[in-house]
Amino acid sequence: MKNRAVRSGRKPNALPRPRPKSRRTERGESLEPKSPRPPSRSSFTRLAAEVEALAAELKSSRERIADLEARVDIDPLTDVLNRRGFERELKRSLAYVKRYGTSAALIYVDLDGFKPVNDRHGHAAGDAVLKAVAAALLRNVRASDVVARVGGDEFAVLLWNVGDAAAAAKAAALEAAVYSTEVCWGASTFVVGASCGVASLGRLDTPAEVLARADAAMYARKAERKQRRAG
Repeated sequence: MKNRAVRSGRKPNALPRPRPKSRRTERGESLEPKSPRPPSRSSFTRLAAEVEALAAELKSSRERIADLEARVDIDPLTDVLNRRGFERELKRSLAYVKRYGTSAALIYVDLDGFKPVNDRHGHAAGDAVLKAVAAALLRNVRASDVVARVGGDEFAVLLWNVGDAAAAAKAAALEAAVYSTEVCWGASTFVVGASCGVASLGRLDTPAEVLARADAAMYARKAERKQRRAG
């Protein structure tokens, strides 16, 4: 028996080799890796549309952010600069005056007779007066000048390229413009006055020094007007 096994070329207890299984699924689909198909034209079109939509959304977001950043320096009631925006412009103006030796002036405006409007008719009536005053100031200055609301009933105007005489004349004109502005509120008509103080911007001035001089000039003007009314 042993010799037969040797002659037949088979090893004792040798098992037959398993046949390689076919690489197919039960449904007959081949498991061999398929070569990737190139993207279709519709896929490119859809991707391009998505990119375009994202770019438009990004542009819109940037515009909204820029608008919000700009509105930070705007008084929401009167739509002129607030105190923060005014202080930024005053610093910029002083730097320009110092560097180029040009002339500029600050007019500090304080309303007269505004408190009785709030006390008798309410804050909504007072807000209407403030809006009308801001509009009157804007109408009577140049586009290059700056108007700001720096307090409750206080405004500031920055004038470029003006001497002392021109700045004083503009202050008087702004007082007249405010006094001639009538505000109708229901059955009532309001008229308020304004006292303006002027300070020229010097090359060595700080913002605080210019504001202090303009504020002092405004109070001197207010006292002068009270004396005239009393006399």
